[in-house]
Amino acid sequence: MSGLNERRKAFEDKFAHDEALRFRVEARRNKKIGLWVADAMGKVGDEADSYAKTVVLADLKEAGGEDVIRKLRADVANVGLIIGEIDIRQKMTEFYIEAAEEIENE
Repeated sequence: MSGLNERRKAFEDKFAHDEALRFRVEARRNKKIGLWVADAMGKVGDEADSYAKTVVLADLKEAGGEDVIRKLRADVANVGLIIGEIDIRQKMTEFYIEAAEEIENE
């Protein structure tokens, strides 16, 4: 294999690794925010875990976190809670950082 091909393969491998890592971090972030909202809605135990899974799955609909934000806002509105979009976005940022640190330390 030529040096150029080896270099290209290394870049491709790094890209694949980074994408897989980003996916894991976002999935963990979504679980954390799902548990946070579940707690605000009074869900505990298996019910909270089940709700958090629906939040993780919601993120698979489109690229980015907007699908998660829409789901969370609709869900809290349906139960009469007031959690603003800014609060959700701030928590998503906090949980992203936490998730990245956790995964890095595994």
